[in-house]
Amino acid sequence: MIALSVLDLSPIIEGGSAARSLANTLDLARHAEAWGFKRYWLAEHHNMTGIASAATAVVIGHVAGGTSKIRVGAGGVMLPNHAPLVIAEQFGTLEALYPGRIDLGLGRAPGTDQRTASALRRTLHSDPNDFPRDVLELQGYFSAAQPGQTVQAVPGAGLNLPLWILGSSLYGAQLAAMLGLPYAFASHFAPAALMQAIEIYRAKFQPSEQLAAPYVMAGFNVFAADSDEEAEYLSSSAQQSFLKLRHGNPGPLPPPVRDFTKTLTAADLQVLDSVLSCSSAGSPDTVRTGIAEFAARSAADELIVTSHIYDHQKRLRSFEIIADVGIDS
Repeated sequence: MIALSVLDLSPIIEGGSAARSLANTLDLARHAEAWGFKRYWLAEHHNMTGIASAATAVVIGHVAGGTSKIRVGAGGVMLPNHAPLVIAEQFGTLEALYPGRIDLGLGRAPGTDQRTASALRRTLHSDPNDFPRDVLELQGYFSAAQPGQTVQAVPGAGLNLPLWILGSSLYGAQLAAMLGLPYAFASHFAPAALMQAIEIYRAKFQPSEQLAAPYVMAGFNVFAADSDEEAEYLSSSAQQSFLKLRHGNPGPLPPPVRDFTKTLTAADLQVLDSVLSCSSAGSPDTVRTGIAEFAARSAADELIVTSHIYDHQKRLRSFEIIADVGIDS
């Protein structure tokens, strides 16, 4: 059995609201904790009308405060959008409130379009070396304060909060290996470089104070239901959402459509085959096989699963099935 965790994009559905989505997020987190998932991560996106987790640290606090033992974290915080000290204070506060339960995954993409990134940062002028330097600066804030240190994260200093490097390319794999940090690959939406990135990460890994041996978590989409036919139907919401994003028209998560793929062009089918290649949709038996095959192929230490389903009760059922077939109790 491989460790399984949850990635929740806190989806806003068509006809729904951010308030409803955030309530659903906490409900799912409570179920995930009861079902035995290892961790529950939320992601930073901006100017996305279909995602409610822009203020990621705030939502993490909402989830951690409403659960009792599951690890909760960011998958991830887009560090170039923030001063490292601000993130150290935010996550130092979360760790002080919920000790031993907070993870901080770090990405170098903006999590949005260029215009919104400019609104977040006020400038897009940057050096390619800024991200590694920012990660090191952040690590420093979580280390014990040194004599004469003039800037400290309070809370934060001395907490040694576990950091992760996130990525969808070889860059993140190389950085995680160099710094000796766990590595999470976004194969749930950008799977092309997965195997090469894992190979590079494991080959170049340098042990650190945080981590003695390489540790890989891979993203995986699961759309589980009581039959293959229902699961295929439910997965059409995510398929529509991915295509809208690729065509530059993102929005709230649409309701499912029967036989959706039969309406698509060859080009759109090729896009879905590529972007959703790390996915399983089907009955419990189908999903069990899909999870096992992906775990074996990737040789990941942990899978982080997303289930982008329109109806909240159907989404809960999907994760319940995932827990039943994939978590060794």
